[in-house]
Amino acid sequence: MMRLSLSSNEAIKARLCYGAAALAAIISGSALRLVPVGLPYAIVKYGGSTIWGAMVYAMVAFCVPFARLRTIILIALSIAVLSELFRLYQTPELDAFRRTLAGQLLLGRIFSVWNIVAYAAGIMLAAAADGAFKRSRIQVSPAARSSFPE
Repeated sequence: MMRLSLSSNEAIKARLCYGAAALAAIISGSALRLVPVGLPYAIVKYGGSTIWGAMVYAMVAFCVPFARLRTIILIALSIAVLSELFRLYQTPELDAFRRTLAGQLLLGRIFSVWNIVAYAAGIMLAAAADGAFKRSRIQVSPAARSSFPE
């Protein structure tokens, strides 16, 4: 697969897109978790975790917009798994913070392999959307464009 290098303008545009995607994930994930609309618990719980995984992908891509999809996926998966494993580390102060709303949203409370599965699903969905978006933006050369029938 050919690796494309981005000009500084392209990198800025990519970062704006990834930043907007991360912000959209934060807003939608927060709304899903905090606004009671009567959805089943599993959708709220794992839907939020899936959106969180997509947000991690967008934040990693924001930091390295020139990286290959595979690299962004691996970094995002590493962050997601490590953040879940961090829940196994417990101290009284940390546990007290985890019982607050901010602690629940930022750190989570209980380790779950299912969260890792949901994070991975969100990361893969975000990567698929990113790849499709990048493919749709590939420029056709003027020579090739002139060969297309009007």
